[in-house]
This record gives sequence, structure tokens and C-alpha cells, in this order.
Amino acid sequence: MDAQGFRASLEQEAPPTGLGVPLEALWWAGKGEWHRSHDLLQDQDDANGSAWVHAWLHREEGDLPNARYWYGRAGKPPSEVSLTDEWDEIAAGLLTA
Repeated sequence: MDAQGFRASLEQEAPPTGLGVPLEALWWAGKGEWHRSHDLLQDQDDANGSAWVHAWLHREEGDLPNARYWYGRAGKPPSEVSLTDEWDEIAAGLLTA
């Protein structure tokens, strides 16, 4: 699946099968299910992309200090693009990892 197909899957009731936790959390975030997404990430290892999604979630909620913390854990600089563009960037990055 590519990033465009992943975004298109948001039209479905449930996420595509076989996604890892970071992509599933990103999918739920794309559906507007912030808490469901955040709950999935709570106990995840940062090495698999969870910290990047976690940073995006806190940026979306407006908690920029917390977002900066998670960007640091992800080894990424805080994003300055739109939330939509960053969501697409994260999806593409995780799908090709």
C-alpha cells in the first residue's frame, strides 16, 4: 500500500489489516479518533515510528511542548508544515520503512 491508498482507506469503517501500531494509530487519528490513536501509542517503543505519530498527535491538540518532546524521541525536528501535510509525510515514511 502506498500513502495515497492509505489515505483513501480512511473511507472504510476499520483500518486495513496488517498495519503496525504506528500506522494504525495514524489511521485512527486521520479518522478524528485522537484518544483511540493516543491509547494505541502509550506503551510503544519509539524505534518503530510511534514517537513520530505521538508528536503529531500532541501538535494537533496544540500541546507544543509535549509535541517537541516526542519529536525529540523520534529523532525528528518539530514540523512546520500543515498537519495534513505532516500526516501524509508520516504515512509515506512508515509505509516505506
